[in-house]
Amino acid sequence: MKKYLPFLDWLFPYDKRNLSGDFSAGLTVGVMLIPQGMAYAMLAGLPPIYGLYASTIPLIVYALLGTSRQLAVGPVAMVSLLISSGVGSLAAIGSPEFVTYAILLAFMIGVIQFVMGIFRLGFIVNFLAHPVISGFTSAAAFIIGFSQLKHLLGINLPRGKVHEILLGVLDHIDKIHLPTLLLGLSAILILLGVKRMKKRIPAPLIVVVLGMMVVYFLGLDDKGVRIVKDIPSGLPSFALPSFDINSISTLMPIALTISFISFMESIAVAKALEAKHKSYQVVPNQELIGLGLANLLGSLFSAFPVTGGFSRTAVNDQSGAKTGLASLFSAGLIIITLLFLTPYFYYLPTAILAAIIFVAIFGLIDFKEARYLWKNDKKDFALFMTTALITLFVGIEQGILTGVVLSIGLLVYNVSYPHIAELGAVPDSWEYRNLSRFDNLEVYEDILIFRFDAQLFFANVGAFKNYIYDKVKYNPKIKHIIVEASVITHLDSSAIHMLSDLKYTLQKRGVQLYFSDVKGPTRDTLKKYGFLNEDNVQNFFLCTKDAVEVIKNDKEQKHQDFVLQTGRSIVDSR
Repeated sequence: MKKYLPFLDWLFPYDKRNLSGDFSAGLTVGVMLIPQGMAYAMLAGLPPIYGLYASTIPLIVYALLGTSRQLAVGPVAMVSLLISSGVGSLAAIGSPEFVTYAILLAFMIGVIQFVMGIFRLGFIVNFLAHPVISGFTSAAAFIIGFSQLKHLLGINLPRGKVHEILLGVLDHIDKIHLPTLLLGLSAILILLGVKRMKKRIPAPLIVVVLGMMVVYFLGLDDKGVRIVKDIPSGLPSFALPSFDINSISTLMPIALTISFISFMESIAVAKALEAKHKSYQVVPNQELIGLGLANLLGSLFSAFPVTGGFSRTAVNDQSGAKTGLASLFSAGLIIITLLFLTPYFYYLPTAILAAIIFVAIFGLIDFKEARYLWKNDKKDFALFMTTALITLFVGIEQGILTGVVLSIGLLVYNVSYPHIAELGAVPDSWEYRNLSRFDNLEVYEDILIFRFDAQLFFANVGAFKNYIYDKVKYNPKIKHIIVEASVITHLDSSAIHMLSDLKYTLQKRGVQLYFSDVKGPTRDTLKKYGFLNEDNVQNFFLCTKDAVEVIKNDKEQKHQDFVLQTGRSIVDSR
């Protein structure tokens, strides 16, 4: 039961020694979440109140069904940007239709993540290479920042690409509203200063309170400073999203994108905390179920898509959170705010919310990763930059799609062209090592020994075959080829056909093909297809040393019985 309801593991029995840490962390994150939730709702193109709606039911559901005890779920900048971009193609930002589509999107994401968890498909996110994620995230951070310039400068700017926004700023530079700019810059400085002093201090709430006081007492709303004005009181009511087949098909690409990106962000943070605490285990597929139901059930109460956030999770952990009860306390504080405190946010300047977003996205720009890749792996650096530039100058959907295609392309390339090592003998030893890595190895002009470092199947049989043909072509002295097969743990029918054709072609050229160190499962496959049998057992050896001695001294194979012996079951190892 605990496997499917993880909260049973920490709630029954609940360790009372954790209560003070959970309570303190819950209140701290809740206080932090109030202004952040409203800011990220604004970034998503929604009225601020929806940021509070998204900070209630989803938090409760994840706390009960998630496996991480410190992960703080809620609105995050990246997902909010994707919502704005994806839903913005269907409806005007902030319109009732836009809100309807955003809630439908949360429902769709919930279903996708839940189904992935049920069918144990969490491994799919592994097909997105880390450089792709870093490049996309870094570019998206720039887009988020530029999208908030209109709120910080107090001017109307068109939605569009980064360069279009910059041109808009230049065209309207004489219309910048100075009080709004000063308010926003002051908030950024305070946020950075407090963050540097102590991360546990709820800096966003501090700037929100100060911003409202400044606007109220100086009457800045009458002087052109934009404020959020009326925020509805009360809890969101239960309602099914508006299902429309055309809307669902249009939203599906962005729903899939957010499902993968949000899960990757969440699982990365959760795994980091698991490694730190070592007192529980994060289960990726259960995380998908927890996040999926958090989004699905949240959408029934007007929540937009959520996931685990970096900054709030760090604060939650540093504030002493030990169990999911901390998230329940956070949700409780948001509920109290919705019931009684929303009227007090009337004078909240949108510039303050923009400042909160600005500071939050600074950490998403991964300059360190770019420098690291430039120094160590130019191929991954190209992957990083391509994804980042397309995201920045073409579009968010195009950027992530390009990243996915490049990730899969890189995977296919690496699988199709695995590492192949030509081997030589270590003097006075049974060991054979890579000629390109070790000096003074013994080699034989008529014997080619190599190790194929991958499974042998349809995608890479060409690389295997071409390697041998090239070696024989450029070195006619080779009369014996030994495949050190210790790494080959699987063969498919394409590999068997290739080996049969290869053996026949080489024999016509007077070259013999041998195999050494063949694993048990691989021997099972070779024997099943008839490639390994009593007639050709002399071409298979227990180790490379035996193969060389038999070839050089023209001896007979001494261990035929062991070579032919296959496992009683497929799990036999050698």
